[in-house]
Amino acid sequence: MGRSKWGKQGLHLRVIEGKGQSTMQVHTIDLHFQGLPEIIAAYLVESDGELALVETGPGSTLPALLEGIGRLGFQPKDVKKVLVTHIHLDHSGAAGWWAQQGVTVYVHPRGAPHLIDPEKLISSAQRIYGDRMHTLWGEILPAPAERVVALQDGDKVKLGRRDHFIALDTPGHARHHLAYALGDGCFTGDVAGMKLPRCPYLSVTAAPPQFDPVAYDESLERLHSMGFARLYLTHFGEVTDVARHLSQYSLRVHQVHECVQALRDQGLRGDALREAFTAAEHEVAVKSGAGIAEWHLFESANNAAMCADGIALYCEKAGR
Repeated sequence: MGRSKWGKQGLHLRVIEGKGQSTMQVHTIDLHFQGLPEIIAAYLVESDGELALVETGPGSTLPALLEGIGRLGFQPKDVKKVLVTHIHLDHSGAAGWWAQQGVTVYVHPRGAPHLIDPEKLISSAQRIYGDRMHTLWGEILPAPAERVVALQDGDKVKLGRRDHFIALDTPGHARHHLAYALGDGCFTGDVAGMKLPRCPYLSVTAAPPQFDPVAYDESLERLHSMGFARLYLTHFGEVTDVARHLSQYSLRVHQVHECVQALRDQGLRGDALREAFTAAEHEVAVKSGAGIAEWHLFESANNAAMCADGIALYCEKAGR
């Protein structure tokens, strides 16, 4: 990507109207993960009376999601389609619950088997989170196979009379990652990073095991070329300065990759590397204007030490 390129807490919505098109509403629901505001969002999208949900959040936030849907004047049974960007638990941990209610769940082909049988996903997370597993992620239910639809790049999911979500294969954070274009907006999952409202710091989502800066660059370039007017970040909320955000985030992806490479070149591994990378990222955040409270929110949703592991794994595979 060339270097020259390029909410509010709780519930809010955007109304999109176009000549000859239906009116569409995008409602942002703050899931208050671990009681914290504005770090995980789900999006309820309404078109011609039909409802779709983009991201479910983890099982631990399902009560907050259902409450948010209710506050908007709807019931869970009104939701007919759920689209998840990828199968990491903060994005799709509650997908099985929705599928068991009879809702169709759309996901990347690589992710579909893990929604149907989440045992490997659960075991992997259990090794990482131990006795915090249930507190963080809640119940993770298997999705009936007949309720799961795998989307290829470019596939469309109709909403209302005229609107369509378009699946965009966007690796970089994960190989099983889709973004969803809808009108002039795009639901980006983790491929456009984490940005808190009112804070300029951009946190690179790089949890193991599939961080890939080359794929990230290609995905960000693709999003840029599509000329979106707004991005809907799962972490967190709407971004309207799209070109600037994507350009800055591309730089940040390269910065964290180069940082971990440099630390490894110094011989740092394991905890020493995690601590050094966390300190480096904290310094970037502070210089960007993030305070103590903001840093805590970033760490709660996108832990720097875990990102260090993800980037280091890429470096190891690349022979660096």
